[in-house]
Amino acid sequence: MNGRLILVAILVLLTAPLAAQARRVISIIPATTEMLFAMGAGDRVIAIGSYDHFPPEAQKLPRVGALIDPNVEQILQMRPDLVVLYGTQTELKRRLERANIPYYSYVHKGLNDITETMRSLGSRVGVESAGNALAGRIEKQMADIRERVSGRPRPKTLLVFERERRSLRNIYASGGEGFLHDMLVAAGGADVMGDIHRQSITMSTETVLDRAPEVIVELRYSADDINDSDISAWNTLASVPAVKNHRVILLTGEEFVVPGPRVGDATRKLAAALHPELKW
Repeated sequence: MNGRLILVAILVLLTAPLAAQARRVISIIPATTEMLFAMGAGDRVIAIGSYDHFPPEAQKLPRVGALIDPNVEQILQMRPDLVVLYGTQTELKRRLERANIPYYSYVHKGLNDITETMRSLGSRVGVESAGNALAGRIEKQMADIRERVSGRPRPKTLLVFERERRSLRNIYASGGEGFLHDMLVAAGGADVMGDIHRQSITMSTETVLDRAPEVIVELRYSADDINDSDISAWNTLASVPAVKNHRVILLTGEEFVVPGPRVGDATRKLAAALHPELKW
């Protein structure tokens, strides 16, 4: 009798549908779109977000809006079996629940959350081993970078990700929380705004003068954003050590602002900028 029950149980498990095997996935978040393709689940993605620019093979897919403007009707019409959305998209969640469409709620925080998302998203989509392997590769990259910069002096660094062009107004910098701060620390820098427990801070030139960073790293998202006269705006703060010692550094690429599979490469480039003596 016990043998028959065991056999029945096995047959039920083999024939039951796997809830985690999502086959028609919509991802409106750049980071998770990259993750899905990097873990080999790109063939399951049927639509992406307005700001998803990587990888190239994703660019042929239809776009269904983003954080503030999701095209809910289009999403529903595509009949996905999983929608990857931002945790703050309350109305979109309600509409999906009414349509009985499952969703994965994404929130990005620190560096550890990136690999945690890879693992949980991989499991949710049905490629758990690939998600774990991807997360493991990123963690190894980060461990290697930390090892290389260990014992080196940590320059006081200001990490700027946005400001008004050709001026030093409305400077947005990384604070002491979030993946940018964690990347900076992993790359061997000391965050001059690390005592401010926020992911982003709006700064004035007076604050820059007061914090006196030894290095200023400014992030740009594409080569089209580069303008030499724009970078020279920092020269107005000649007394700041980073300016005085010509250590205002421009780094370009979406990988610096998309917390996804390229975060290890981005951190390595940041480490090379902070520690060029290590011959990266």
